[in-house]
Amino acid sequence: MRAARTDARAIAGLYAVTPDLADTASLVAHVAAAIDGGARAIQYRNKVASEALRAEQAGVLVRACRGRALLIVNDDAALAARVGADGVHIGDDDGGVGAARAFVGDAAIVGVSCHGDPARARAAATAGADYVAFGSFFASRIKPGAHRADIAVLRSAAMLRVAVVAIGGITAANAGALYAAGADAVAVISDVFDRESLADVTRAARSLDTVWRASRRHCSDTAMREPG
Repeated sequence: MRAARTDARAIAGLYAVTPDLADTASLVAHVAAAIDGGARAIQYRNKVASEALRAEQAGVLVRACRGRALLIVNDDAALAARVGADGVHIGDDDGGVGAARAFVGDAAIVGVSCHGDPARARAAATAGADYVAFGSFFASRIKPGAHRADIAVLRSAAMLRVAVVAIGGITAANAGALYAAGADAVAVISDVFDRESLADVTRAARSLDTVWRASRRHCSDTAMREPG
């Protein structure tokens, strides 16, 4: 039996996904600004960097996030293990949960992209994933051709007893509907990081965090009103 992973509960609220920045110092500053605004988890994702730069940036971000937010590495379980990240996010071509777990160990978080496929999510949860990610829910500049997921998939995922992450074109204006449908967290790139200043990054993150906190209050109030 694998060890319990209490950190997986922190996959909630704003899960900020990094942009493709070659300047490591700038990347760290942007991530710190997002955390200042309320991001509880950061996914390091850089699709254009060299292997050496990715290793450098991941290592620096692990240190920058320590004690402030979780740091999840996209697509590369070996790199996540090497830099001591909190976990890894895997997609279609990254092997299964078991393969990722062999690198990162039982105590790390493993998340899986499931697009709009409930069967893939069930298989991932059964294999030991800590969270499942669905999307794209809205038009996304990062992945304009991404398959759209039906919001109903968030409701059906509630029975899986793992964290549920929504992704794809999410903003402070539409995140509330995803939380209401059952998302625990929203993964966001552009609406957080595509800003003119670091102060704007913090404000954007805070807006998304405010939506999450409001959704939690609503759920708590609803539960209190329901008969026991």
